[in-house]
Amino acid sequence: MKKTQLAVLAKMKNTPSLQKSKLGRVVTIACISVGLGLSLCANAYHEDSSTQQAGDETPMSTAPPLTTLINYQQNAPFMYSSGLPDASHLSLLKEKGLTHVIDLIPGDRASEILTTSELGLDYFNVPVDWEGPTLANFLNYAAFMQNVDVNKDKVLTHCKLNWRGAAFTYLYRINVLGENEQTAKKDLMAIWHPNPTWYAFMNEVITHYNGVNGKQVAMSFEAASESQ
Repeated sequence: MKKTQLAVLAKMKNTPSLQKSKLGRVVTIACISVGLGLSLCANAYHEDSSTQQAGDETPMSTAPPLTTLINYQQNAPFMYSSGLPDASHLSLLKEKGLTHVIDLIPGDRASEILTTSELGLDYFNVPVDWEGPTLANFLNYAAFMQNVDVNKDKVLTHCKLNWRGAAFTYLYRINVLGENEQTAKKDLMAIWHPNPTWYAFMNEVITHYNGVNGKQVAMSFEAASESQ
């Protein structure tokens, strides 16, 4: 009986249907293996590419913000003042609408003249001696300011630390624009407290404009002591 069963089983194994079924399983397993292999290769390639792209990325350089511009202020909708700007600061200000630059630093200003020219900014130099500012200096400054269209232009007044600039913008605001002295003084004092030399100069400018305008504008502070 057992011999008969074994013979039947052997015969069944040799039948075409069983061979075909076995072959089908082999093909299926092979396909799955190939599919898994291709999937793993694709994932490995994707990860490698992503890693390479991430490694190739370099941080974009950014220009220094205006917070790095020494003693930068906006004194009026069309007026800025600051210490010495570099090309990147001027470029950022141009994006904000800057059209004119008034430089109060004496000496060789060729570098800034070139920079403002390249940026398409209107440049003007009023060389103010730190130890001896004059009424003529301010009148020269005010004459150029008259070229500024307050409705569409913007002007930067600057020196090295915005000490000259703060004094000039303060004087222009109270004498020409007619702003409240207390309001203008806040911006001035945020930068520096004028010493006796500059206080005397500022008083001379105010006296001149009071005579021209028939007003009684006055500074609401005294000069800083020499020790300050």
